[in-house]
Amino acid sequence: MENNLILYYSRKGENYWNGEIRNLEKGNTRIAAEFIRNAVGGDLFEIETVREYPADYHACADLAKRELHDDVRPVLKNYLDNIDEYENIFVCGPCWWGTFPMAVFSQLERLDFTGKKVMALMTNEGSGLGFCEKDLRKACKRAVFGNALAVHGAETADSESLIAEWAKSEV
Repeated sequence: MENNLILYYSRKGENYWNGEIRNLEKGNTRIAAEFIRNAVGGDLFEIETVREYPADYHACADLAKRELHDDVRPVLKNYLDNIDEYENIFVCGPCWWGTFPMAVFSQLERLDFTGKKVMALMTNEGSGLGFCEKDLRKACKRAVFGNALAVHGAETADSESLIAEWAKSEV
């Protein structure tokens, strides 16, 4: 079996869900990351910021937009120093303003992706993959890229077979 790493950022609490705001006990992207691990094995690494995003969905969205506009790299609670032992890297996150949360790039830009296979999974409420593939290519230099998967956030919990089939096809 190949060595798989599942890097993910996920937001629990207030989230946009089919046109309304809902309070989620577990973020959609975390659910998807766990489905990947269940399907192909591997290590989960949660990307967490030192400064938490606002609990209020709209305040969080505003801050995320400012971070993107200003090209901010939020400080993380923990960083991976290297990914030498892994062959396949799944990068998972919600679509915030057309790409991953900037915290994801705080982690990715510290790593050497030479020869690693990178696959993106993005949860979203209608924006699909946005620019995540283009942005991953910038952040994960010298990587080989697999296919990306967009998962409708409100349907994530019911998408285990879809996510598992995709993950298995990529490793």
